[in-house]
Amino acid sequence: MISDAMEKALNDQINAEYHSSYIYLAMAAYFESINMRGFANWMTVQAREEMVHVMKFYHYVFERGGRVTLKAIPAPPKEWKSILDAFRAAYAHEQLISGRINKLMELAVKEKDFATQALLQWFVTEQVEEEASACEWVTKLEMVGDSKPGLYMMDREAGARAFKG
Repeated sequence: MISDAMEKALNDQINAEYHSSYIYLAMAAYFESINMRGFANWMTVQAREEMVHVMKFYHYVFERGGRVTLKAIPAPPKEWKSILDAFRAAYAHEQLISGRINKLMELAVKEKDFATQALLQWFVTEQVEEEASACEWVTKLEMVGDSKPGLYMMDREAGARAFKG
C-alpha cells in the first residue's frame, strides 16, 4: 500500500508531468508558427516523452493500491523571444522537474518506501539525461547566435530526433 502523503505527492507529479508535456507542445506550436519544423519536431518528441512519464506514475499509483486524482493543467506560454529563449526555458523547466523528483525521493526515503524509491531511481537517471540534452541545445544555440545558416542547420538536426517510446 502507498501512504496518503506519497499518493498525494505522486498525483502532484502526474500533474507536473502533464504540464511539462503541455509546455513542450506549446513550444512545438511556437516553432511551427515561425516555420522551424525541425525544432517543432524536437519539442513534439519531448512532449510525447513527458506523456510516457505521466503514464509511468499513473500506473504505479494504481499498482500500489492508490487513487489517481487528475487536476487542472496550467496553460503554458505561447510565445518566446527566440529559439534560444525557448530552449533556455526548457532547460530551466527540466531543472525544476529534477528538483521535484528529488523531493519525491526524499519523501520515499523518509517513509522507507523502497518500491517508490526504485521507481524514482529511473526518473533520477532520466532527469540527468533530460537536463544534459536541453543544456546541449542551449550551448549549441548560444554558439550559433542569430546566424541564419547556423539556425537552419540546427533546425535540420532537431528534425531528425525520433520518439523512442
